[in-house]
Amino acid sequence: MGTPPAIPGLTTASRYRPATQGAGVGGDWFDLIPLGAGRVGVLIGDVMGRGLEAAAVMGQLRSAAHALAKTGLQPRQLMQAMEAVVADLDVPDQLVTCCYLTIAADAGEVTICSAGHLPVLVTVPGESTQTLPAPVNAPLGVGGVIYEQCCTTIARGAILVLYTDGLIETPGTDIEDQLIQLLATLDKLATTAPDLETAADHVLSTMLPDADGHDDVTLLLTRLPEAPLATAAMDLPSVPESVPAGRDFLDKTLSAWGCTNRTDNARLLLSEILTNSVQHAEGPITLHLCRTDTDLTVEISDRSPHLPQPRVAAEDDECGRGLLLVRALADAWGVRPTDEGKTTWFGLKL
Repeated sequence: MGTPPAIPGLTTASRYRPATQGAGVGGDWFDLIPLGAGRVGVLIGDVMGRGLEAAAVMGQLRSAAHALAKTGLQPRQLMQAMEAVVADLDVPDQLVTCCYLTIAADAGEVTICSAGHLPVLVTVPGESTQTLPAPVNAPLGVGGVIYEQCCTTIARGAILVLYTDGLIETPGTDIEDQLIQLLATLDKLATTAPDLETAADHVLSTMLPDADGHDDVTLLLTRLPEAPLATAAMDLPSVPESVPAGRDFLDKTLSAWGCTNRTDNARLLLSEILTNSVQHAEGPITLHLCRTDTDLTVEISDRSPHLPQPRVAAEDDECGRGLLLVRALADAWGVRPTDEGKTTWFGLKL
């Protein structure tokens, strides 16, 4: 499965152990997806069955999920799209369990949608391991399901534990008893606070002391990123006067943070995106600034579901060039749908 990509501020450890009995390939997968604006997507899934067919289906689903996540879809929206992908596969009665969650580092928020997958666990040093709250949704492939998600705030330093059924479902054991043993194992680790690599090895050796596995095993440990150095936010009405008010708020905030070397570009980019929200969206408009050691992120949220699209403006057009400026001057930028509308963001290196 390879090593997950290194994401700044996010500490992870992963283990993949293929089954030693039967076909040597399976349908387990996981992925870590940088979403920009201090957000990270975490994905784990399990295609039912074994052999080359399950592995082929897994490869298609993993690629589709990664591409969909990069568009900024919310977890429930991604799961709904994945349901359509599974339905289009030429594999009758194919079932897939999957869990997708997004982590917002600045707020410590985790948004999760699970399609029949085993519960995600949360371990915090000094506290007992808990199950991350998530609506109960059917696996992908059932059809006719409206997927639901929920959002939870997690403590700084918490570790999310994601896994597939091979970790707790073994012949001759009860899955509920095995889940209780996994919780007890994680509770002991929480008291010693080992590094994630050591913790991953300990979980595998405790839960699966026998090397002869009947199913693939995937384990992913993810520690929540540290909080940014500073954040600031304000709400603005959808009126033209909000554009200079937003620039003034940006100037004062960057001056207080000592980030004046990027003020000119930040002012220009904010003006373009904020003007677009004032002209084409409903208020209130929320302006959110976030600073880390290396990056400045500016987010503008409005109540319009229509996502801005870059286009090539004709010579006599009086508008249509704002996003081209954003693409040219920002080190990163994007737009993601929300339940209320959308959020457009850009990032600048400090």
